[in-house]
This record gives sequence, C-alpha cells and structure tokens, in this order.
Amino acid sequence: MISSTTIENIRLILSDVDGVLTNGAISFDNNGIETKQFHIRDGLGIKMWQRAGFQFGVLTARTSHIVKVRCQELGIDIVRQGFENKLPATIELIESLDVNLDQVCFVGDDLTDMPVISAVGLGVAVADAAPEVRAEADFVTQTSGGSGAVRELVEMILRNTERWQGLVEQYYPCHLAGDQK
Repeated sequence: MISSTTIENIRLILSDVDGVLTNGAISFDNNGIETKQFHIRDGLGIKMWQRAGFQFGVLTARTSHIVKVRCQELGIDIVRQGFENKLPATIELIESLDVNLDQVCFVGDDLTDMPVISAVGLGVAVADAAPEVRAEADFVTQTSGGSGAVRELVEMILRNTERWQGLVEQYYPCHLAGDQK
C-alpha cells in the first residue's frame, strides 16, 4: 500500500518508453524506418497530468525519432534518450528542475529501470515488467505496457489526490456547451 503522503508529494512522472509507453515491440520497415505503437489513452492521461499542473518526461535507453515526434505531439518537453544508465541521468534532470527524488515517480519495465524505481519517491512497474522490476516497485499497474499503463498510473495518482474528477468534468457535454446544472 502506498501512503497518501507519497502520492501527494509527486510532482514529476518520468517514464521509460519501450515496454511502458509501447508494448516493447520494435518494427522496422524495408527502408529501415522504425515504427512503434503508442496507446491513445496513455496520451490523454499524460495530457491530464499536465493539465493538473505537473510535469511529465521520458527517459529511455534507446534513441528513436518516433519518440521525439510523439513527445512533441503531447507537449512533453522533458525528453532524455540514449541513457542506459538511467539513475545518473535522473539525478541530473531533477536537479535542473529543482525537484527532489521523493517528488518523482518513475515507471519502467526492465532491469535498466530498477535503479531509478528504487531511488524515487514512487517506483512503478507495468504489469508485464520483468519479475525483478515488479518486486522492486512500490506499485505495479494492472495494465501491461503499451496498453494504457501510464494512464492507469496517472488516474490512480490524480484520484488519490482528489484532482481526477475536476479534470474529467471538462469532458461532460454540459460543460462543453457552457451549461451549468
């Protein structure tokens, strides 16, 4: 069980990409162009996290143009690619953002993510993460990577800090029409 204080402290979510924001499969076409599939609900979850006033970033061992494109589409300014040793990159990043480790949530799926999952305030593993990663995490999503796990995480944090409903209300038809009930 995660304490409400831990959840309330989170200001920054950092996420791995392959296996978290995607299902971990990497495809190449005949021209050598890499493709990935991202779940649309993760994208909306990230946008809702940002609308709640918080920061979201990606930290991945691989470097991929499509990750840059997806991050631009979602307005994610914190994009660190090519960092297999993720803990030093995380520490450098949070120092530049004036955030403490206990204010960071990191979500990952594989062994390269474990040092960060162990160090941050809220370490998260997706449902289909490596067993060692799930064992190290404070929270394991019910959803697999690439299937909405980040959305599940964002929703869990925002619900537990009583911010979710206010964000959801903007999607009700009466709100969109400007009507007040």
